[in-house]
Amino acid sequence: MKYTVVLHPSEEGYAVSVPGLPGCWSQGRDEAEALENIREAIHEYLEAIAELTQDAMTREVEVAA
Repeated sequence: MKYTVVLHPSEEGYAVSVPGLPGCWSQGRDEAEALENIREAIHEYLEAIAELTQDAMTREVEVAA
């Protein structure tokens, strides 16, 4: 699965967010580290959502771009 991420340069390196996953942020000393860290953050975010919706009635919908 692919997600668009936004890199935010800072004095400490890079912060990175995922617009499609509200509240999903990470950071790194350089771009490569920030991107690796956001991959892990996305994985953890999706695991948390799966846990929170485990007993909920859910559906998937497809949206054309």
